Amino acid sequence: MRPIVNTAVAPSAALSAADRCDRCGAQAYLRVGLQSGGELLFCAHHAREHGDKLREVAAHVTDETAKLHDTQPTAPNDER
Repeated sequence: MRPIVNTAVAPSAALSAADRCDRCGAQAYLRVGLQSGGELLFCAHHAREHGDKLREVAAHVTDETAKLHDTQPTAPNDER
């Protein structure tokens, strides 16, 4: 599957932990601005699942899934 890329500059602020996936309620890492207006938020899982369709209807996409790879563990080494 091709990665989802920004198709235009997104007018919205960065996603936060309060932004939730419209499919399952998990933390959202992808904001899709629709050509018809409005926006949808998706967790990384649902963004991958619906990626092809999202590219068809998106006016712009904010993809912050890289944040998932930047997260450091919070438990001490001896507790992992």
